[in-house]
Amino acid sequence: MRARFQQWLNRPRTIQIGGRPFVSEGLTQRIWDDIYHFALTIRWPTFFGLAAAGFLALNTVFAALYQLGDHAIANQFPRNFAGAFFFSVETLATVGYGDMHPQTLYAHIVATAEIFAGMLSIALVTGLVFSRFSRPRAKMLFADHPVIHLVHGKHTLMIRAANARQNVIAEASAKLHLLLRETSPEGFRLRRIHDLKLMRDRHPVFTLSWSLMHIIDESSPLHGLSREELASTEATLMLCIEGIDETTSQSMLARRQWSHREWRWNHRYIDLVHDDEQGVSHIDYGVFHHVLPVQENEDSERF
Repeated sequence: MRARFQQWLNRPRTIQIGGRPFVSEGLTQRIWDDIYHFALTIRWPTFFGLAAAGFLALNTVFAALYQLGDHAIANQFPRNFAGAFFFSVETLATVGYGDMHPQTLYAHIVATAEIFAGMLSIALVTGLVFSRFSRPRAKMLFADHPVIHLVHGKHTLMIRAANARQNVIAEASAKLHLLLRETSPEGFRLRRIHDLKLMRDRHPVFTLSWSLMHIIDESSPLHGLSREELASTEATLMLCIEGIDETTSQSMLARRQWSHREWRWNHRYIDLVHDDEQGVSHIDYGVFHHVLPVQENEDSERF
């Protein structure tokens, strides 16, 4: 039994890096080693389910302790375990309806311990709920496909992003990286991260959309690479956008990655903004992810 439990703790875990699954082995996954992170990252239904289970378990334990005493609770109703359980709930919540109350020294000691445990548990759950609600969460859109086409006669990699809340994200900054699997001259396989310089990596007021562009010139890590070479190196783009949300005055961070299979060569994005007959500008997020092919002779399959 112990061996099975240890095997369950050391079970493999699958994570996605660059669109490729990696199986992580050899790490013990014990919830109590990082219970705070676990409580913040589980889904809301699971969180409330575990909180309810802990509440019931704690009241069950104290109800059993009350039952061990000799007529520990005055006016206990029902006279069985259920009455002790309901009294425990009232004591843990510090409600105190008054009908049932401790009437022996033993019961007072147990009630004192339960009230102390109740104060700690309420403070703990309240703090976790507040932390989960107050955590800053960015609501940004990223285009499904990076596109490559000619801009002013230069091969340009372009990625479209948008602020879905449409509030102000001040001093937004973007960083674009290229992840390649390479082999060193000594024969060692490694995954290297290359920085891709953006034409504009800062946006003072990021409210609607943002087109991030990287020129593929001689200084670019993408220069001279073909589609086949990108596939063989398992090329992956990683984009991070960070800024200050003026609504909450908190730092916001969003990221997205695209494998080489999601890139679109000789394509461009459909324009989001158009003007109506009255000259009013409209931005249509319904075509946010849509791309159109450009003339094949405008581009090639090698940068």
